[in-house]
Amino acid sequence: MTYPLIVQDVSKQYGDKTAVNRIGLQVKQGEIYGLLGANGAGKTTTMRMVLGLIYPDEGNILWNGQGYREELRSLMGYLPEERGLYPKVKISEQILYLAELRGMKRREAERSLKLWLERFEVPDYYNRKVEELSKGNQQKIQFIAAVIHNPDILILDEAFSGLDPVNVELLKKTVKSLRDEGKTILFSSHRMEHVEELCENICMLHRSNTILQGGLKDIKASFPKERVVLETATSVEGLEKLQGVTSVNQGLNGYELRIAQPEAAQHILQYAMERSTVQRFQIMEPTLNEIFIQKVGSQNE
Repeated sequence: MTYPLIVQDVSKQYGDKTAVNRIGLQVKQGEIYGLLGANGAGKTTTMRMVLGLIYPDEGNILWNGQGYREELRSLMGYLPEERGLYPKVKISEQILYLAELRGMKRREAERSLKLWLERFEVPDYYNRKVEELSKGNQQKIQFIAAVIHNPDILILDEAFSGLDPVNVELLKKTVKSLRDEGKTILFSSHRMEHVEELCENICMLHRSNTILQGGLKDIKASFPKERVVLETATSVEGLEKLQGVTSVNQGLNGYELRIAQPEAAQHILQYAMERSTVQRFQIMEPTLNEIFIQKVGSQNE
């Protein structure tokens, strides 16, 4: 298996503050790897070290089996969390200049820019200034700046920050298509639902430390299923009194119950079937958000 990006026991200190503590990860070719955690967890510092913008105090970072070298500028693309485009300069001037810095010929860069603007359904933005665009469209242009030179390794830091739902879906679709083309993508977010949808493997950070790591499916399977969804033809009274049920929330479409042990789920089903027609019964695996809260809560105790 090919791992174009390997981070080995990397740490970074700023004075007496540890920003990243012995993080290690391997990102496969054709994979979106999720780096997640709250603000200040160490995600951006890790990404800046991966990019070679800052150097680790300990550990190694390997790109295609080698350390940092000048050619990486054309192999990597970076979408920063903070937008870095000049507001009063034309989009085409900025993006073409950045593409040339990455080693592209101007004519090739122009063709690539026009294709990306078409893809994002904003072809008329070629001669517009950044300040004339909405925040969502500025983010699209920032994304184009990261991918215009067709990099092999993509570093996306909070890629969907500030986007409306329509543009989130557009960028998700684009990131998935880049993965399918064989790009190696390191994707950071504090939005767990985005990571769940896009990533196969994750590294969860909290206060500079790795608190959970591995395949998303395996991680979810290792946590207890504590949530049951129940929909019935008529209302069912007394669910909260069943053994093992810790809470019952009734919504428009039915009930969401919390359970203390797995056996309680079968008691709920049997009880509901005796009193109504069961239209839906599902034992839900925990969401990544629930797992994160559980892990961070235990770290804070």
